[in-house]
Amino acid sequence: MELTITFTILAVTIILFMTNKVRADLVALLAILALVLTGVLTAPEALSGFSNSVVIMLAALFIVGAGIVRTGLAQLAGDLLIRVAGENEKRLFIALMLIVAFVGAFMSNTGTVAIMLPIVVAIAMKINENLSKYLLPLSYIASFSGLLTLIASPANLIVSETLVKNGYPKLGFFQMTPIGLIGVIVGVIYLFFIRHRLGKSNQRNDASKNSYQLSPFKIMQEYELNNRLIRVDVPKESRIIGKRLSQLKLPHEFQLCILKIKRSSAEGMHFLPITFQKMADASTVFEERDELYIQGQIDNVHRFAEKYHLTVQEVDEEAEELISKQMGIAEVLLTPKSTLLNKTIREIGFREKYDVNILGINRQGKLVLKEMTKVKLKFGDALLVQGDWESIERLAGETKDVVVIGRPEQHAGAAAATGKAPIAAFNLLLMVALMVFDIVPAVVAVSIGAILMILTGCIRNMDDAYREINWETVVLIGAMLPMAIALEKTGGMELLSEGIIDSLGSFGTLGVLAGIYVLTMLFGQFISNTATAVLFAPIAMNAALMMDSNPTSFLIAVAVGANMSFATPVASPTNALVMTAGGYRFTDFVKAGVPLQIIMFIVMMIALPLLFPF
Repeated sequence: MELTITFTILAVTIILFMTNKVRADLVALLAILALVLTGVLTAPEALSGFSNSVVIMLAALFIVGAGIVRTGLAQLAGDLLIRVAGENEKRLFIALMLIVAFVGAFMSNTGTVAIMLPIVVAIAMKINENLSKYLLPLSYIASFSGLLTLIASPANLIVSETLVKNGYPKLGFFQMTPIGLIGVIVGVIYLFFIRHRLGKSNQRNDASKNSYQLSPFKIMQEYELNNRLIRVDVPKESRIIGKRLSQLKLPHEFQLCILKIKRSSAEGMHFLPITFQKMADASTVFEERDELYIQGQIDNVHRFAEKYHLTVQEVDEEAEELISKQMGIAEVLLTPKSTLLNKTIREIGFREKYDVNILGINRQGKLVLKEMTKVKLKFGDALLVQGDWESIERLAGETKDVVVIGRPEQHAGAAAATGKAPIAAFNLLLMVALMVFDIVPAVVAVSIGAILMILTGCIRNMDDAYREINWETVVLIGAMLPMAIALEKTGGMELLSEGIIDSLGSFGTLGVLAGIYVLTMLFGQFISNTATAVLFAPIAMNAALMMDSNPTSFLIAVAVGANMSFATPVASPTNALVMTAGGYRFTDFVKAGVPLQIIMFIVMMIALPLLFPF
């Protein structure tokens, strides 16, 4: 009875995944809930997936990936690859896949995808290509790379351990490399020819492009901020020293706005002055050697400088000066019921109320940049604001009067991580080294990498770290792992394996080997390759001994079959990782993965007996 219930729940889960009517993570949660309510699993068994090391590692890898992106390391790596391979899309695709295979030979496929995903995204943006042409191939080649070395996939370690337990020599570090190379070559060729089809079923990359266009630097271009920011220095003889900003009445007398101040301080260590930035507010008191960044007409700036004995720089400052670790800009829309409508900026006291400056108004595509304080705001107006990132984030929480476009916390994180690409690279290399040399378990190595990204400022704070985790993916994998427990507990695996031996034994050793390979591959589409290898390695060992064949051949077939995780997004954490980023549907994996699995089955049934004779 429990066996029938388990297979029924599995079948319904597969159907719901394929119809794409319900979110994948919700389907997975419904599946484990059904297993508990029907008595197949206990509550601890159903929740055990969320304590699995794979799930913890997956969440930590999102943080590592965010550190790679925010520090600009992904962009640097992408630019380097483009310089080496050129912008020829075909050559770039092949080079990218081969690099993925090389990286994946020395670490888990999940870690490989997490590291390479931001680099692939940066490259796709750079050459203006659809992300979906690259992300699914990224996941597939990472799975193939799991066959290149002993440590590249948990499944390899599991089958090697099974051999040792039964008195056979363990697998050598490069013993599986020949079969892995065949997989990588066939996979790259197949994906090269179908890559254009992968980009037709979705438009996810468009959303990514729009998000990119909303970056602070893009906003500055839209508001024509370049060459409208002028730097003025405060010499020791200036009459402005000791005065408060509110005393100067700059908007009224000169139509100018001081946006920020760079100031040197010798606090703490007097021999090492510290330069810091602050937003100018009404209470700001000017000091000697201050650098003032002013928005306004150059003639008005010169009048202001002449009156207060200031030094105007000859060249206008780039507007990028408005974006730093402490300060930034954002675009704000007025809501239909905003209390700011039909009021001027002066009447609102926007700067005093929200602690940000207004740099410009976009009214139906026309920019209002002069005498903004006298303009009455209307519904539909977009305001360009500047200030501390914390102030902008607080403004983003204001839902009644204004809506901040985009994700200021993401831009703030990127600004805070500026210049820390070498630190992110060190964190990444340390994590990889810990995994390659097996110094600590993989989940510990990845956790160290994630924590270092936070402690070294590559990720601004814990709130940012939690925001970077794709919880849909984490829940999806955590909820599907207990399905393996249900299949093993109810005898489903044993029933199927015995059926294969009974039905295919007449076809000889190759027939049974093919049956085990196919069964491992099929179940690997719905449970992790680790769980699949754990379940099928003993079955393969028993089958080999019953047929007086070489157990190594059968167990390597299990490892290969477990890594052929192509047909569903839950077949591997790597598929789940790219599903959201690439905007794929369940059917995209079926269309691309099933033909590849058929091709690989034919290739492996030829290659396995030749490389690992029975």
